[in-house]
Amino acid sequence: MQKDRVNVGLIGVGRIGKLHAEHLAYRIPAARLLVIADVNEAAARECANRLGIAEATGDCRTILTRDDIDAVIICSPTNMHARMIEEVSAAGKHIFCEKPIDLQLSRVDSALAAAKKAGVKLQIGFNRRFDPNFLRVRKAIENGEIGEPQLLHIISRDPAPPSIDYVKVSGGMFMDMTIHDFDMARYLIGADVEEVYAAAGVTVDPAIGAAGDVDTALITLKFKNGVFATIDNCRQAVYGYDQRVEALGKKGSVRVDNNYPNSAVVSGGDRVSRDLPLNFFMERYVESFLTEMRLFMDAVLTDAATPVSGNDARAAMLLALAARKSCESNRPVRIAEIG
Repeated sequence: MQKDRVNVGLIGVGRIGKLHAEHLAYRIPAARLLVIADVNEAAARECANRLGIAEATGDCRTILTRDDIDAVIICSPTNMHARMIEEVSAAGKHIFCEKPIDLQLSRVDSALAAAKKAGVKLQIGFNRRFDPNFLRVRKAIENGEIGEPQLLHIISRDPAPPSIDYVKVSGGMFMDMTIHDFDMARYLIGADVEEVYAAAGVTVDPAIGAAGDVDTALITLKFKNGVFATIDNCRQAVYGYDQRVEALGKKGSVRVDNNYPNSAVVSGGDRVSRDLPLNFFMERYVESFLTEMRLFMDAVLTDAATPVSGNDARAAMLLALAARKSCESNRPVRIAEIG
């Protein structure tokens, strides 16, 4: 693309859509946000007015018909992602889409095929890859600082469970929450998984179980290169958002801790304490959300590959489906059984 800025339309102004819109409007010089769309037109107009964007609409297809729009940011509900990828692809515009693409593998494959046929770029919003802590773990593995990797442990615990209404439409904890950790495991180790074993239950809220989901899980991954990984998930950690990683290699290990609002440590005669970790993903990962969008704009402008592809999203989804099957059947599940 022979220009220095990407003209952008954004669809969906929920929590993450508003964050992306703010970044596009104020913090990413390579982007020019021209129009904001949401089925709730009043919400779209409120967001546009707040950010100084001239146009807002209740019909997302308005974006698709505009010749001056180069790329579309999809932040709509999950059940609209695949269809919107297909429609945006048909309009010949590049795509950034929040995860997951869909809850059904067949719909994911249809969306990926549409983007490939149209020759448009597609990036999926696995923002945690761009967190400075996890990037450092990746570097330590990639550069051989810890030697050949053997074990990976990911701890990912939310401060509080989502609403039951959300649980019912989320696709389940493996698809909604753990999918980030599945992507992170593949990214850090740099290899694909061949087998998944998951054990899960309900230890936080019986209503989650009544809705057909789980809220606490331990997952073991066996990679094709022989590395083993464990993922430790819980929908509730009363002390805040718990996001830690440790990798063990033949020459050493690398570990990253939680992020805190400050570095103060208070020492007294009876205890040593510090403030609680940052409380949720909008605080913990704000820098990574900004970085992923900057890199998407760079990919469009320079005709480079996007850093998180549709195939990466599909691979993480396969792990989520395998984990669910493993949990239901109480046995290890090979990825070849799924897709």
